Amino acid sequence: MPKRDILIRSAGPNDLLALLDLYHHLNPDDPAIDPARANERFAAILAQPGMTIFIALADDVPVASATLIITPNPTRNGAPYALIENVITHADHRRKGYGGALIRHACATAWEENCYKVMLLAGSKNPETLRFYENCGFMRDKTGCQIRRPG
Repeated sequence: MPKRDILIRSAGPNDLLALLDLYHHLNPDDPAIDPARANERFAAILAQPGMTIFIALADDVPVASATLIITPNPTRNGAPYALIENVITHADHRRKGYGGALIRHACATAWEENCYKVMLLAGSKNPETLRFYENCGFMRDKTGCQIRRPG
């Protein structure tokens, strides 16, 4: 569990700079995005139905983030499915439970929306990262897709 209180909320227009800082910890070798393009992309994300960026704050400091995408579906009696992407915890705040709390929050949101499954594609081959997702309840398949079902 986190050592400090944590607040998880949907990101809003004023969170872009904090998210860009977190994303640097996700892909440190990525070039910096042009500010105008970042604003354009972020506005599109915030306007996209079914797409939410969650941001975790510890003592009002952004420490982690994840994107949840809930997709309408014509199968499974119309039950949507969810995808979690861009999961990151700031390097200075890892191993404190923030990432796990964020994943649990995203999954709970998906279950509240009656999703029949939550998927997560792990680009990392790091055994520690994969173990983290397994500890969050995800199971690896042969393609590297992590799947978590309700229950």
